[in-house]
Amino acid sequence: MGALLMKKDEGHLIHEKIAVSPQLPRVSRQRLLRLLKDNLTSYNATIISGRAGTGKTTLAADFATRAGRPVAWYKVDAADCDLRLFCQYLLKTVMRHRSLDEDRLLQLTESIESDRAELLAEALVFQLSEGKFEPLLILIEDLHLVYDADWVVPFFRRLMSLLPTDVHLLITCRSLPPAPLWRLRSKQLLRVMDETELAFTQDEASELFESYGLSEEHARVAWLQTNGRAGAIADFAATPGRAGRAVADNYLAIKQTGLKCLAGQTPNFQT
Repeated sequence: MGALLMKKDEGHLIHEKIAVSPQLPRVSRQRLLRLLKDNLTSYNATIISGRAGTGKTTLAADFATRAGRPVAWYKVDAADCDLRLFCQYLLKTVMRHRSLDEDRLLQLTESIESDRAELLAEALVFQLSEGKFEPLLILIEDLHLVYDADWVVPFFRRLMSLLPTDVHLLITCRSLPPAPLWRLRSKQLLRVMDETELAFTQDEASELFESYGLSEEHARVAWLQTNGRAGAIADFAATPGRAGRAVADNYLAIKQTGLKCLAGQTPNFQT
């Protein structure tokens, strides 16, 4: 997730923040893609939570290309803690696929009422429910960057509980939102995928290393050293000089030398 290009439209919004991330994986992880696919019809929303380097954005981008529905992507920055600015970006990306009364919704962000975030969420859901459209995936990346804003919890708690069945919300973040989520999860409205699920299995590591022409033993050593952390294991696979590759190379060299020595020995049955 590199720095965004500061290319602006006729207003002040940055186009790249509402474009689907090009950060696709070298090898798709079918196990996680199947889980996300199931979530589309089983839950209102999915949160992918994990620290930097756990593969959140790469997985989200891969799923966005395979979800079988239009995707409204929004990459959040810390400056988006202002509710009106956040709403502008969110509405712009959604309006590529749905008709919304943008002016009406933005007016709600100017209210001084304490429940304005909830009212905004309700109004947005109402407009999303009007008319017949293709099912939609709304994908919000790096939501943790605006957790300090007082509107975040009431807005998303209300939004996730009311979303129409043809709209699914997918959020990536480095930590869970600062609010109890048990009620949403107990009602089967929200599915949380954490670092444990995001970690590579040994089979997934082998598939990745095979794509580089590397052995299963290389994959096993790297998997053990990285605990399956997506960014670290991908780095090991792609970089010949990394320690994990060197350890595996040494291990394989010793193993092969030992086998050759054994093959060249003639058993002495007189001893």
